[in-house]
Amino acid sequence: MTGISDFKTPAGRTRYFEAYDRAMRDCPEPDAALDVDSRHGTTRVYRYGQGDAPPIVLLPGLMNTSASFGPLIPALAAHRQVYAVDTLGEAGRSVQTAPFQDIPDRARCLEDVLAQLELRDVHLLGGSTGGWHAFNQAIHAPDRIASISALDPTTVTAKFSGSTQWYSVLTMVLNQDWVWRRFMRWSAGADIADRPDVRLVLAGIRNYRPRVPFQVCPSDDEIRSIRVPVLTMFGARSVVHDSAVAASRLRALLPQADVEVLPEAGHYLFLRPDDRARIVDRVLTFVQRQDQAAR
Repeated sequence: MTGISDFKTPAGRTRYFEAYDRAMRDCPEPDAALDVDSRHGTTRVYRYGQGDAPPIVLLPGLMNTSASFGPLIPALAAHRQVYAVDTLGEAGRSVQTAPFQDIPDRARCLEDVLAQLELRDVHLLGGSTGGWHAFNQAIHAPDRIASISALDPTTVTAKFSGSTQWYSVLTMVLNQDWVWRRFMRWSAGADIADRPDVRLVLAGIRNYRPRVPFQVCPSDDEIRSIRVPVLTMFGARSVVHDSAVAASRLRALLPQADVEVLPEAGHYLFLRPDDRARIVDRVLTFVQRQDQAAR
């Protein structure tokens, strides 16, 4: 495809980064903020924590940023280094300078970032579209990854629901706060529209023009080709897709995957404290098991 993602207007860029700074104030202070060069631009990465164990790399959802992982970072970084990525080509502090040609290009971009950081045997952890990116990496550029964990990943083994597609059109056409609040309440199962990280997503949607290949479900053969260990957790109450179908298809296509459905969780999988604690425990146990198996 052609075109490079960027802000629609200078004023919109200013509004967006005001929202970005507010959201980041709710996150732990990073040990380092890194701007990493790749063939497609510069990717902003935040580093947290210490230790020699293979790190966890966080991949946020669509038009989201590192700020979305604020509730998880302290518990994860207490055990090993964590790198949080602002996805190149979407709103955030990453800056795209060359167009993406296809979906595998997005995996090559992250491969470049991991190479520049000299990271190997990393454990990817992605939420929503970030989960799709984790699977995309495992399919197209798996050499530097030891495992992937995905939290209610979208468009991996199930398409977006019809209601999600309808809401997406409605919100983009009307673009009013009340519509976005209603959408957020519907998708999250709670009124979260005033949270700084959620306001940041809305600021990105309104002020940023992405030019990236749209995410589509990998083929069955592509999913079957994955050789790295996989942990996937779905929200039973997720409305953005049919999570029961998504979990069932993943178990069928990738029998070796560890697949769990959280009975009370929606698409925002770590919104509830109990689910958040469960996710942290499952992810840390899973990645430690992979580290031990690799020795």
